[in-house]
Amino acid sequence: MSTPRTDLPEPDAFTQPYWDAAAEGRLLLRRCRACGAAHHYPRGFCPRCWSEDVSWEQASGRATLYTWSVVHANDLPPFRDRLPYVAAVVELAEGPRMMTTVVDCDPTLLQVDMELYADFVAFAVEGESGPRVPVFRPTARRAPSKP
Repeated sequence: MSTPRTDLPEPDAFTQPYWDAAAEGRLLLRRCRACGAAHHYPRGFCPRCWSEDVSWEQASGRATLYTWSVVHANDLPPFRDRLPYVAAVVELAEGPRMMTTVVDCDPTLLQVDMELYADFVAFAVEGESGPRVPVFRPTARRAPSKP
């Protein structure tokens, strides 16, 4: 009998739109129709006013760095293969804060309020490509957009 995987997201009927969008390189969040507040992680109710009148909304992908920690030791798979990495909380342009990782940046250059943008990567997990997940990269290093 194999050990159940705990290092991969398990989409269900509620979160499937989030993971489908991530596979397409789009970040979704939830917005309350009653009070207008946006929130992330996806929930079936508004954490501000408790209304269940919430819907999916595509986020801009823009964010600023709120806080972070450089992780140098983590024995758990798949993280031990990514050391060191930056565990971070970013503030999305739409307002909510999101736990994530910052990639493609020297950790010594990180600064509070640093401008970031969402990207999506499929980390290898035990030699297999996992689902695409949102990560953030510094805007200053963003590739120029094509005309």
